[in-house]
Parts: sequence; C-alpha cells; structure tokens
Amino acid sequence: MDPAPQNPPQPAARTPRTQPDATDNNQELHGNQVFRLAHRASDAFNTFRIRLARRWKFVPQTIAYQGYGSTTRVRVLGRVLMTQKPLPGSKAEQEARNGTQNVRGWRAFTGVPLQFIDVDITIGDVVTRVRADRGGLVDTEVDVELSPGWHTVVLQAEGTEPAEALVHVIAPDVKFGIVSDIDDTVMVTALPRPFLALWNTFVLSERARMATPGMAVLLDRLTIEHPDAPIIYLSTGPWNAAPTLARFLSRNMYPSGPLLLTDWGLTQDRWFRSGQDHKHRNLERLSREFPDMRWLLIGDNGQHDEAIYSSFAARNPDKVAAIAIRQLSVSESVFAGGHSEDGDHTASKVPWIYSPDGAGIARQLGMLDLL
Repeated sequence: MDPAPQNPPQPAARTPRTQPDATDNNQELHGNQVFRLAHRASDAFNTFRIRLARRWKFVPQTIAYQGYGSTTRVRVLGRVLMTQKPLPGSKAEQEARNGTQNVRGWRAFTGVPLQFIDVDITIGDVVTRVRADRGGLVDTEVDVELSPGWHTVVLQAEGTEPAEALVHVIAPDVKFGIVSDIDDTVMVTALPRPFLALWNTFVLSERARMATPGMAVLLDRLTIEHPDAPIIYLSTGPWNAAPTLARFLSRNMYPSGPLLLTDWGLTQDRWFRSGQDHKHRNLERLSREFPDMRWLLIGDNGQHDEAIYSSFAARNPDKVAAIAIRQLSVSESVFAGGHSEDGDHTASKVPWIYSPDGAGIARQLGMLDLL
C-alpha cells in the first residue's frame, strides 16, 4: 500500500515591508536637496539686494515693535533692515517725524532684511543679546522683573541707531483680554482675492484704507470697561506692513496694542508660511503665557477666523469669554472671494456673536455682561 500523499510544501510567509523603499528615500532626498537649493537661492538674492541697497545709499536700521508680557517675562519684537532714509529737511522727513505719511503700499517692501545679525535688547538695567532670524526679525522672550503697566524697551543692532518701543506688562490678577484680527475686521481690505490683494497691498495709499464701521468705538469701550485688559492684534499680514498698520490704527483711534504679524517666504521646513498656523500658534502661546486669562476673540467671516477660533475654543473653552464675528456685506464677500457660512454653535460652550458692524457686536456683548 502506497504511503498517504504529503501536502506540497507552502511558500514561506512574507514579512510585511515596513521600511520605505529606495524610491521613497530618493524622493525625500530630492525634496530636501531642492529645499536646500531654494534656501541658498533665497540667501543669495538677499545678499544681492543688500549690495544694491548699499549702492543706493540705504542704511541699516533697527525697528522696534510694541510687545507684551508678564511681570517676570516679556515678549520683544523688532526687525533689522536696510532702508532708505529721507533727506534731512525734506518733506518726507517732516512727515515721518510727525507721523503724517501717506505712503504707497509697495514702499513698505523696499527694505532689505539683515539676516542673522546680533541685536542688543535693553530693558531697564537688563541687557540681552539675541540674533535676528533669516528675515531680520527679532521675536524673543526676556526674563526681567517689571511692574504692571507700560515700559520702554530699546533694541539696537550694530551700526544702527537705537530704537525704542513700548511693552505692555500685564498684572497677574488680570483675567480678561482681547484678540482681534485686522483685515476685514478692523480695516476693510478685501485681501483674499489675489488681484485685489496686490492692489491693496502694493498700490493703494495707506490713507485710502477704510476703518470698519463701529469697530474703533467697540474696542475703545472694551478698554474703558476693562482698563487693564491687553488688546492684541493678530493678523496674517506681513511684518513689512507693521508701520503702516500701526499708523492706521492710531489715525483711526483704535486702542494701542501689539501687532502679531508673520513673514512671507521660505521657512526652515516649508516653502511658504501658513497664516492659519500662525494664528493657531499664537493663540496657543497666549493661553500658555496667561493661563488664567479669558479672551474675547474678534474676527470676520471672510477667511478662516471662525474655524480657527472654533478649534481653539473647543480645546480651551475655559479660556474664551466669547467669539465675535464681523459679517461681511454682500459686496465685501464678492471682493473677498466669498465668506464662510455662519455655523451652528448651539452646542458650543462659548458664546458666539455675529454682526456686520461694531455697534451690533457691542449690543450683544452688553447682553453677556462683557461691555
């Protein structure tokens, strides 16, 4: 009798491949090489601009921006650029001294950043040396003991005149603060649409920009009702526009407060900075810096403010007093490329306010005992 047939041998089980293959590695390597080349090209172009600026008699300048902080640590903001100074005794110099400039938007982008330059920060008796980033920007924290209120900080890079700015030191017992967007919230810009963005940013005279109806009065009333509350203007606009925006806010009687802007171009890990990430990061940063603060978040429904504020409020409902959204008009929505839908926030733990102007927001804030 023949032996029972044996089962044919089975092929060995194959272990799933968990490591990327050579194609994946080659693609990643190629992407890193391209990114490094882009950085080199960007740096080479900036070096060329610096040489050209020196030929045109531009001079290095330190610019100090308004900052904020606690009684033990302050956030200091500034920038180092090559800029063209107005001729002594000229009309431009007088306007600059008096703050009455009427500047075309493109002029804000003629400055050339001085990369990785050392900057001395002086606050009282404390002197700290930091290094500007690849965009010439200084954004750093300084440990220093200060009383609540306004203090002066001095920034100076080598070869520049010292520049002064104020920092708002917030008392530990302050529990209410205000964060406000700028574009289409306090200033009508219609920026999202590309051609209008170029026109408004580079061509339009800064005095032609319009303040949003009722918003200056709203913010002024809030600061009167909450005199110690900080107000922070959080925008996706570029740092190049900071002087223009500061003059606009002052000229239209908006309360004084730090500008938290961003910078265009390459970063260490991406091609372009994300405006949404910029807002997310700074909201989270404020929540860490002032853990007991409840914020009134003010924005508009023309971009991503609703989604950004909703996400922050969902993670930090105890840190948001209310969210106020300025509704764009039909024409503004068209210019802005549409608007987000007013969402259903009935399940939200945070009050939501919608109104086309500051007066309507003020009335609803009054019903929440915030004004």
